[in-house]
Amino acid sequence: MNVQVQTPDPAAGPAVGQAADQVADHLTGRAAGGSAGQPQLFLRSVGKTFANRTVALEAVDMVINRGDFASLLGPSGCGKSTALRLIAGLISPTAGVIDWRGAPLGKSDIGFVFQEPTLMPWASVFDNVWLPLRLRGDSRAAAAPKVRAMLEQVGLAGFENAVPRELSGGMKMRVSIARALVTRPRLLLMDEPFAALDEITRFRLNDDLLALWQAERFTAIFVTHSVFESVFLSTRIIVMAARPGRVFEEMAVEVPYPRSEAFRTSPEYAALCRQASAVLERAMLARPAEQATEARHGGG
Repeated sequence: MNVQVQTPDPAAGPAVGQAADQVADHLTGRAAGGSAGQPQLFLRSVGKTFANRTVALEAVDMVINRGDFASLLGPSGCGKSTALRLIAGLISPTAGVIDWRGAPLGKSDIGFVFQEPTLMPWASVFDNVWLPLRLRGDSRAAAAPKVRAMLEQVGLAGFENAVPRELSGGMKMRVSIARALVTRPRLLLMDEPFAALDEITRFRLNDDLLALWQAERFTAIFVTHSVFESVFLSTRIIVMAARPGRVFEEMAVEVPYPRSEAFRTSPEYAALCRQASAVLERAMLARPAEQATEARHGGG
């Protein structure tokens, strides 16, 4: 995989470390009052062209801070899912580099929730959640306390012996989330996990996901088509544009957590949704040169 890990060299002296911090401040927007988290991940001029010559991503610059809940928002075909798979290491970039601050994350440090639950249909809920622990060598008995604790956290205590065909769509997605979090990852990647669910279930899972994020303090990158979902969940919204896929503009959602049902019906939420919708509309109309200008200057 074309991934470079770049960390400041203590032997190089304080000037190098200060310069690296200044670059990080500039890219994350901290100097302009953006997210205060320390940078965890940089995408620098990342591109992805597939074998059929489809350019999925071009010159993507993106920073993810530790503890972020960052949503990738954009139309179909803008490369949101491709970006997620590049970060996960499931595919390799054809241009640019992916840089981790500090040591790169291991397999157990990254959880991935796909658009579909992707459960083993023959296996129980317990065995589905046990799978990543089993792959790293944990016996069923050793894994049992972790699996049961995670099932309780996602609201599935008592369903350990059920099989997927006995579960609703929302319950299957809860199993998928439990499986992704059972290793206590530092980074959780979610690719439109709630898109196929009804609105009531989706709202409930949004609430539960934020509760888990606050309890576990992982970094989350969440792909969605929904302006409303991105505003409710996120600390930052990264709006992308298509053909080729690239970052168009970023938007901070400076609303404290926890976010309750009252926030969903508040004037502040409505105003933020209008703002995000306006950015998304501009992204969908923009030509590539305009997209690059917006990404450099943060919109406006």
